[in-house]
Amino acid sequence: MTAAATIAQQRPAFLAGLLRQMLRIRRFEEKAAQLYGLRKIGGFCHLYIGQEAVAAGAIAAIDLSKDYVFTAYRDHGHALACGAEAGAVMAELFGKATGCCKGKGGSMHLFDVAHHFFGGNGIVGAHVPLAAGAALAIKYRRLNGVVLCFFGDGAIHQGTFHETLNLAKIWNLPILFICENNQYGMGTFYKRVSAVEDLSLLGASYDIPGRQINGMDVLEVYREVASAAAHARGNGLPMLLEARTYRYRGHSMSDPARYRTKEELETYRQQDPILMLRTVMEREGVLDQRTMNQLDEQCKQEVERAVEFAEKSPQPALEQRFEDVYA
Repeated sequence: MTAAATIAQQRPAFLAGLLRQMLRIRRFEEKAAQLYGLRKIGGFCHLYIGQEAVAAGAIAAIDLSKDYVFTAYRDHGHALACGAEAGAVMAELFGKATGCCKGKGGSMHLFDVAHHFFGGNGIVGAHVPLAAGAALAIKYRRLNGVVLCFFGDGAIHQGTFHETLNLAKIWNLPILFICENNQYGMGTFYKRVSAVEDLSLLGASYDIPGRQINGMDVLEVYREVASAAAHARGNGLPMLLEARTYRYRGHSMSDPARYRTKEELETYRQQDPILMLRTVMEREGVLDQRTMNQLDEQCKQEVERAVEFAEKSPQPALEQRFEDVYA
């Protein structure tokens, strides 16, 4: 069944699910920013505000009973979209024992095996070959799954990216490489450091098809990823998608983002992924202001419960400091 047919059959509930997913990610991230300012959260913290459509749309297009997700350190949204409990994610940011990594991973290293979410990886581009390894395991075991590997535009020039694409094509792995091009690698505009402005073309050297998609439109992300995933799953052929998106906050909580203008930021706020989907739903008569307010309130309450859970959770016991360490 095509993505378009799926949407047509399940449209009201499906659209509401996507909207709720993006709202809960947005509210979670806004609360994380507030708590970081209050020093409840320490270490590095990279927010996903503005990019919600990529994780929500892409992960909605796969089957997490047999598919897997890998991403880099801007990972809160992906974890939530995969089904991780908001309380477990918030507790991890707090460094508490009830966190999804027992308080040892923090913001950049979220992990949830039960939901097939394999990070959360802190080193730029280092998780790309790990994702290919999972795809190789799927193919070797004939599991009919697919891997989504998310990374930023800053990672696409790393050697690991190019080495992995080469092997992915040689071995015909069921993997989708999804570049979330949010325009800036830390504080550097991507066009200043890339010889090719259309990053979806970078798979051509390895005979991997690429496509550029609107990462602010959750429905386009869903359709494109559903189509590419079906192709990769059925034929074992990798693909590169460049999702053009935008982050509204700095690279991390310590970044004031003075390298861009207020006008540029406002232009992208007019393309807010939540606003875009809300407009579609209102036009189709499946959303009104009252329902929108209810959805938003539900997400806010979920986040508040997550904070309460994290606040009340215990610190990791001292004797656990060497547990789960392999060498």
